[in-house]
Amino acid sequence: MAWIPGGEFTMGSVDSLARPDEQPPHRVRVAGFWMDETEVTNAQFASFVAATGYRTVAERPVDWEELRKQVPPGTPKPPDSQMQPGALVFTPPTEPVGLDRYDRWWSWTTGACWDHPSGPGSSIDGKEQEPVVHVSLEDAQAFARWAGKRLPTEAEWEFAARGGLEGKRNAWGDEPVDPRRANTWQGHFPDRNTREDGFVLAAPVKSFPPNGHGLYDMAGNVWEWCSDAYRPYDGADARITLVPGSHVVRGGSFLCSDSYCASYRPSARMSQTPDTGMQHLGFRCVKDAPSAGVAERAKP
Repeated sequence: MAWIPGGEFTMGSVDSLARPDEQPPHRVRVAGFWMDETEVTNAQFASFVAATGYRTVAERPVDWEELRKQVPPGTPKPPDSQMQPGALVFTPPTEPVGLDRYDRWWSWTTGACWDHPSGPGSSIDGKEQEPVVHVSLEDAQAFARWAGKRLPTEAEWEFAARGGLEGKRNAWGDEPVDPRRANTWQGHFPDRNTREDGFVLAAPVKSFPPNGHGLYDMAGNVWEWCSDAYRPYDGADARITLVPGSHVVRGGSFLCSDSYCASYRPSARMSQTPDTGMQHLGFRCVKDAPSAGVAERAKP
């Protein structure tokens, strides 16, 4: 873990790539804390499962009573054949599509879960150092408790992601994203990835340089769960859509580009329902310091 010294910073952004839910910028103070240098990996999550026998949400039978809370009132129950455990897998189209057609690049895949990330027949063999994906908020919280840690607040996450660079667009400064800095999308989203960074999907952790706090992949690779319920900032645009029960995710993923979501920026935020399992969604943990005394800040 890396020590993140406390401080005050401007949270949010009004730059040209910022979305309405990143506004208005406002001053926030956070106390010092420890943060995982990397996203939780498949190997780390496998150790947790081996020690506890834990089953992720994507591996459990689908609960219609819970699912119906997330769909419009009156939505009929799907056939039992469609109510099987699984998760959303990235399946790129072969031709350009509208950027509002999420259904053209996400496919509900029965049997997809953390150790079968692309569905039945796939595995994490050889991918032990890639970030674990298809984890729900509940799954991430369960791992964090087992590890004696917790999920970060989104203020802690953004403060840490900035790496000490106040008011900059990206974790490395104001220079645009490029394949040497982060795992993002190159080419035309979502049908053509030129793979200039060397990766189609998630990259092994530490494949790119760390930020100023020694944290890896705070930009791109996979989205990361935060502990906060998603809500607009005070004074935000009243037209921001709220999905009941949704939580904040941060950091963007291998699907982000300037032409699509540009969410590799520290200020970017997104909402997801707590039971969501997706091929570009993972997490990292934080841990409170026992005190502010330097002598007691031994590295966990």
